[in-house]
Amino acid sequence: MDKLEIHNERFFDVEVDTLFSAFSDPDKLREWWGPHGFTNRIDEFDFRPGGTWRITMTASNATDFDNRWTFQEIVPSARIVAIHHEPMHVFTLEATFAPEGAGSRLTWRMLFEPTDENRELERFLALANEQNFDRLQALLAANKGGD
Repeated sequence: MDKLEIHNERFFDVEVDTLFSAFSDPDKLREWWGPHGFTNRIDEFDFRPGGTWRITMTASNATDFDNRWTFQEIVPSARIVAIHHEPMHVFTLEATFAPEGAGSRLTWRMLFEPTDENRELERFLALANEQNFDRLQALLAANKGGD
């Protein structure tokens, strides 16, 4: 059965190692993860294949969303694959990092079971991913030269 795929990608004006570090460093990740209006607390971050990542995302209305992930594959400065277990939707995230000119390109694929519920979320999640990228871009710009 084919998976439902949500695909986002963006060019970032930083070297690929810097872009990858925004994912692999929990202090940086906490600052940009999630759509606009969210803050984060990272309770566990075992950045290795088989390791667990637990993050609590807090919406602007103070609602907490506890998320649990398992890292499946990590290739430094190239690729991260992780499974999102909860809340709600199980999916696989494949993030690839590639040098491009003077910067780098992030390609983000979310793979879901093709249920009706997941299809309804598809457009929302694609837009939320773009907000994630906006927050990541702002963090990278703020840290440029001072990393």
